[in-house]
Amino acid sequence: MASDWSNALARARSEAPFLANALDRQPELADLLEHGEGEAALEWARSTGQVEGPLESVLRRERLAYATALAIGDLAGAFPVAQVMAELSSLADRALDRAIGEAITRRVDNAEPQGLIALALGKHGARELNYSSDIDPILLYDPETLPRRERDDPGEAAQRYAREVVKMLSENTHEGYVFRVDLRLRPASEVSPLAISCEAALTHYESMALAWERAAFIRARAASGDIAAGEAFLAAIRPFVWRSSLDYGAIEEIRRLTLRIRSNYDGPLDPGPGFNLKHGRGGIREIEFFAQTHQLIHGGRDPSLRVRGTRAALDALAAAGRIDTEEAVLLGDSYDRLRVIEHRLQMVNDRQTHALPAGDALDSVARLDGHADGAALVAELREITDRVARSYDRLIADDADSSPVEPAAGPLATRLGELGFSNPERLSERIMGWRDGRYRALRSTAALDAFDAMLPALIEALAGADEPDRAMLRWESVLERASSAINLFRLLEARPALLDELVDILSLAPTLAEELGRRPELFDTLIDRSALDLPGSVGDLAARMEAGDGASDYERLLDRIRIVTGEVRFALGLQLIGAVHDPLDIACALSRTAEAALQVAHRATVEEFARRHGRIADSELMVLGLGRFGGGALTHASDLDIIYLFTGETGAESDGERPLGGSHYYNRLAQRLSAALSVPTAQGALYEIDTRLRPQGTQGPLAATCESFAKYQREAAWTWEHMALTRARVLIGSEEARARLDAIIAEVLHNQRDPGKLRDAVLKMRGEMAQHKPAGGSLDVKLLRGGLVDLEFLVHFLQLRDRTALTPHLEQAVGQLVEQGLLPPELVEAHALMTRLLVAGRLLAPDLNVPTPAAAQALARACRMDSLDALLIALGKARQEVAAAWRATFDTELELD
Repeated sequence: MASDWSNALARARSEAPFLANALDRQPELADLLEHGEGEAALEWARSTGQVEGPLESVLRRERLAYATALAIGDLAGAFPVAQVMAELSSLADRALDRAIGEAITRRVDNAEPQGLIALALGKHGARELNYSSDIDPILLYDPETLPRRERDDPGEAAQRYAREVVKMLSENTHEGYVFRVDLRLRPASEVSPLAISCEAALTHYESMALAWERAAFIRARAASGDIAAGEAFLAAIRPFVWRSSLDYGAIEEIRRLTLRIRSNYDGPLDPGPGFNLKHGRGGIREIEFFAQTHQLIHGGRDPSLRVRGTRAALDALAAAGRIDTEEAVLLGDSYDRLRVIEHRLQMVNDRQTHALPAGDALDSVARLDGHADGAALVAELREITDRVARSYDRLIADDADSSPVEPAAGPLATRLGELGFSNPERLSERIMGWRDGRYRALRSTAALDAFDAMLPALIEALAGADEPDRAMLRWESVLERASSAINLFRLLEARPALLDELVDILSLAPTLAEELGRRPELFDTLIDRSALDLPGSVGDLAARMEAGDGASDYERLLDRIRIVTGEVRFALGLQLIGAVHDPLDIACALSRTAEAALQVAHRATVEEFARRHGRIADSELMVLGLGRFGGGALTHASDLDIIYLFTGETGAESDGERPLGGSHYYNRLAQRLSAALSVPTAQGALYEIDTRLRPQGTQGPLAATCESFAKYQREAAWTWEHMALTRARVLIGSEEARARLDAIIAEVLHNQRDPGKLRDAVLKMRGEMAQHKPAGGSLDVKLLRGGLVDLEFLVHFLQLRDRTALTPHLEQAVGQLVEQGLLPPELVEAHALMTRLLVAGRLLAPDLNVPTPAAAQALARACRMDSLDALLIALGKARQEVAAAWRATFDTELELD
């Protein structure tokens, strides 16, 4: 198929914000790509790594150039997936090698980078890195040859170098990052230093290593640093990885690992929103594990199977007669295609994600991939994953039949059966498997003792959940991510009542359970009773975010914003589960938290940006909040709808070391602020930022002048944009600038409109929206006819028609319209009920359908109802009241489902 560079660039610019920004930042590279010069583009990317300057900056520019060139070449069909993965892996090798050399020479002038080894494992070792991969090296050192100062202890010197390497590559600066570095695959990572001596590592692998470590070393290679020493080390541990005789204990462990791939996956079984391409049924991990399982069993006696790449392993297994050639081709082709789609997901925002998004975001990924829409992409994925899953099903069955070890029964399995768990023998085996060292939190004797003491109470508490097996999976997710949990285990043993709260999180609120899995330290919130208080003002929250030693460091401040925001949001989630506060108050608190994060990020980003580009006199960036953010009532799932504006002249220039013109300056600053609020750091992600409500939508500049905004709203804006403007609230800006922008908004909203034309436009918009975005479930209180969207359309119509009740706070607008006789009084409580259900439902019923009985009861309590039945009756009544008001206002019927 011929390469289509123009189409690739168009798709990248329209569907992938990261790529669109990267192309704008690298016009020379963009020009090469526009002319279809793929190899020249890669050569240009390589050249960016050869320029003079601080290594941290050089590597980040090289990585951005490679990411851009490879993505466009991939989209154009010029670079096959194998080339893309190999180029990314080679880039990681070079970056890691240069970082090692730099770390050493900064300490010891002109020293050769010998004695420090970086072994590449996983996808990096197999030269199969994905578009936004972490790298998982093991750093080893030889104390005899490692360069160091005379008085430096070899071990201390190695740790210093390791810390420098991680910082150079992983730190998220204004230029981004190079590679996130994860050193947790090293021996005994919970207690060991970042870099380990070769002798200590060899002792570990010869005497104490676990089966998963054998599997990890199938794809290991010496990638960077002292490569000769690394290859010698790998040769020394080869008997550990490739055993000449069958190890039945290892086979049983492989079987357990194989089964766990399926049993530990807690997501949609079939492709669709939320489906994980890596971990889901028939996904990438199953193909990799299919190949590695056969390699581990047979590779000790057949050296031809000792290859690193997944596709190479499948081909080798077919050539050796271990699997059918047809199956090898099927799995290999499926693997390549899944990796391509994985890259599409990740190149949208340069995030390490494997889950299919929902709605418009899924359509966007599909269009980026060349499909017409998300449905077409999902249909293709279903065919692929079904084929892969059938092969994996056979592998599981074969392993179960061939293993000489029966699943464990015994007292634990008996007790699990008594408590009502399904398949207690299998679950007993899984629980005992937690102790085999795969989880960092359970690798010390003390941690195991504490865990064993707490385990009976934990199992009984989990058995009380509506879906105990699912709650158990979410608990495993917490264990998997926790670096240390001994204090948690001891606390749960000492205070059994906390188990009930933990089980509530695991069983009632999937969103909170996932967050606890990512950040187990949030469990401390259960101990702090002040967490049940609503957070303070925006100023109080901002001060908390800015507190601490790292407030003066931009990157550490962004982490601090995420830490505090995560703690507050988690605490507010607990309050929802326990019906401690009205969801209306929680919605306001969530909005205050987001506003504080915006203010702190804005102040810091403006200062950071000014260090390089200076400032523009008599000019400033403003942020206008819209939607639920403008109305001051967010949910746990809300995006932040904002518009960036700036005051002053577009032709003015900043006064910094690298001056920029006014429009360029503020568009760059707005991009930086969006990134500060949305790009994941070491502390995770924060908010999704939606700027599509700006003038001319995605076709317009990210930041516009207040004057052009006013002109657009007066002369070119659609009715729906004026409806959106009724929820506008200035969030960032000086008092003078706020007053001017408020005046512009007030002028637009007070313009006289033709009532008939306004009515027709509103009804047409709502009809089209109902057709293209139907309700997602029986509890989709937002999109159900007679729900919140219909109520909002009613309110906005009356606001624009009568030029009254012009407040961004919807509950206040409803109240004022009731006072003026424009809406019936019943809509005040209808709005309150449906907003409570929206806010609580985003946690307790995230799939928009009736949840499990316990979650349903918690949802009813949060909404101030005695039962789910009472809540559904009240919801039906509220929708009928909205329909009656709709009929009275528009003289047309609203058909309720």
